[in-house]
This record gives sequence, structure tokens and C-alpha cells, in this order.
Amino acid sequence: MASKRISELGLRIGELPGGPLNAITDVPGVQVGHVTLVSGEGTLRPGSGPVRTGVTVVLPHSGNLYQEKVRAAVHTINGYGKVCGFEQVRELGVLEAPIALTNTLNVGLALDGMVQAAIRQNPQIGVAAGSGSINIVVGETNDSYLNDLQGRHVKAEHIWQALEQARSGPVAEGAVGAGAGTLCYGWKGGIGSASRRLPEALGGYTLGALVQSNFGSRQELIVTGVPVGRWLDPASAPPLLPHGSIMMTLATDAPLSSRQLQRLCVRCSAGLARTGSSLTHGSGDFVIAFSTAQRIPHHPASLTAMQTQVVDEGPMMNGLFQAVIESIEEAVLNSLTCAQTVIGRDGHIAQAIPLEQLVDLLRKPRAGLPGLTGL
Repeated sequence: MASKRISELGLRIGELPGGPLNAITDVPGVQVGHVTLVSGEGTLRPGSGPVRTGVTVVLPHSGNLYQEKVRAAVHTINGYGKVCGFEQVRELGVLEAPIALTNTLNVGLALDGMVQAAIRQNPQIGVAAGSGSINIVVGETNDSYLNDLQGRHVKAEHIWQALEQARSGPVAEGAVGAGAGTLCYGWKGGIGSASRRLPEALGGYTLGALVQSNFGSRQELIVTGVPVGRWLDPASAPPLLPHGSIMMTLATDAPLSSRQLQRLCVRCSAGLARTGSSLTHGSGDFVIAFSTAQRIPHHPASLTAMQTQVVDEGPMMNGLFQAVIESIEEAVLNSLTCAQTVIGRDGHIAQAIPLEQLVDLLRKPRAGLPGLTGL
């Protein structure tokens, strides 16, 4: 069976409806760009290849983000990772540059490429008074099972290309961009996305998620509440690897404060748990969230500003929390079901999850599955 999104397999995640694209780009203005790097095969030659990596960028809007920032928040579920730019977002509650995702040893080069892009758009950075710095957010996961990690093959020109190619519309998923060389629950993982729309009674707001998955072992995988990882053919999964990481990006058009966005970030752990993750000691599980509802000028016109904000009211916030959990759960599953088999360094194989077997397991009466009697 060819790769498909989880909804195309006839499976429904949660209760809230998805947006028209069921992707992070359902949030108006949000754009995603990928550059995928694939070259070479055979034995690893550290610094030279084979290459199975890339970069993914997420833009809250297509304007000058440094001049028109957006409310943002970050959250660390487990901090075994190399993200950068989180502290200033925690302190000031705004995002002032696109988000970049790449591999572990490429964080520095991605940061440099993003800084160069920001300076080209804003030549006053580092020169004019009040424009002394730029805060870049870069996240990562480790793709060394398939990729020549030491080669740091994502260069500045690839960052610029991803920014130039960023678009709204459908989001490419699976083994693309920053997900080119990553695994998820023992199979090929990568990029996944999903969205949810709140009912009109709760404002009709949209929340979208994009993940870069690289975590979990085969036995842990849960799909729609069924622990399918226990029975999927183990021959299709690689040897047990150290637990990896996941980068999660949330976007919404709900007018939220940075504190409220941080509350959304925390709920990502519940979405991960629904897929089987136990958020292990050696994992890097990070969340970045932003709202596109309002723009914060770099040079405000006055010392005060009037802004609309969602109230901390139970049904409203609960709806957003549910949207986060369902979007993250489905985005993780999309990163699996959309990925094709990839052969990388030293002949390492990351198999696509066996979709036909997965669907067959989920279609069986639950009482007929080992270990599910009585459910």
C-alpha cells in the first residue's frame, strides 16, 4: 500500500474536525518550506556521506517577522536536545524570525543561515540603535542512523532555499526536509502535520501542528487506542535504537498571550502519550507555539497598546487543549504513514510502516487481538 495520511486510511483521531488541509497551514498566513538532501550510498564516510537529511522552516506570516513579531511560547518536556533561541522567547514572549528544524550537528549552521537571511531583510540588525540582535529559534533531532551527521550538510544556501520555497497550502510529509533521515517508533518517520477547528461557539479558531518525529520503539506504538506495535511484523523494523527526540510546532489564529500559548505547549505531552511515547530520559521533546492573531511592532508607536485576548474561560481553553492533543497525535501518525522506506549509511534501512498490516489489525474486533480481550 502506498503511503497515505492517517485520515486517508479511514481512521479518525479525536472528535474535533480538522481544517480544510488538516495541516498547520490551515492557520491563515502560516507557511512551510522544505529542502531535502539525499545523495550517496554505501559505507559511511564521516564528513562526506551518504546524506539523508534536510531542513524545514515554519513562517508565521510572509512579512518581515523581525519588524512584526508574533506572540509565542516554548516548552521543554524533556531537555536532551540542542535547541537554540528558547530563552529569549521565554523571557519576552515573542517570535521574531522563522522557525528552522534540522539535524543535531547542523543547528549552528542553520542558525548562521537564518541570521544571514534576517540581516539581508533587515540591514540595520547589529548596526542601528535598538536593533542590536536577532533571536533565531532552531530545533533538531538526530538522524545519524541513516545520515552522515558529521558532514553537517545543510548549508546556508539550503536554509535560504527553504525560506524562498515556503508556501501555504498542503504540507509535504514523511521523509522530507528535516525528516529526511529520522525514524519514529522503529519505522521511517519524519515530518507530520494536522489541524483542528473549534466550534463557532468557542470562536471558530484553528490550531495546527507540525512535528519532526524521531523517537520511540516499535513495541510502544499505539494507534487509535490500540497497541498495534506489539503485533506489527518486527522484521520490518530496525534493531532497537536509543530513544530519540521530537520537535513540535503549534500555530493558532486565536488571540492568545504568551502565557496562554505556554499552557497549550504543555498539553503536547498528552498527544504524544496517546501514540505510546513515555517521554524517556534520553529524549529531546520540545514545543514552540505562536499566535498569528496580532503582530507586535519592533518599534511601537506608543508606550501602551490595546489588544484583544482570549479570556481564561474553561470551555474555551479546554477546546484549545483538546485541539492541541488531537493535532499532535495525528501529526505524529501522519509522519509515520506518509513516509517511504529509506536506505541510508552502511546499508541501514528505515522501513515504511506496513500500512496494510496496520489497517488489518485495526479492523479486527478488539476482542480478537492478543492482549485486548474485554476492551
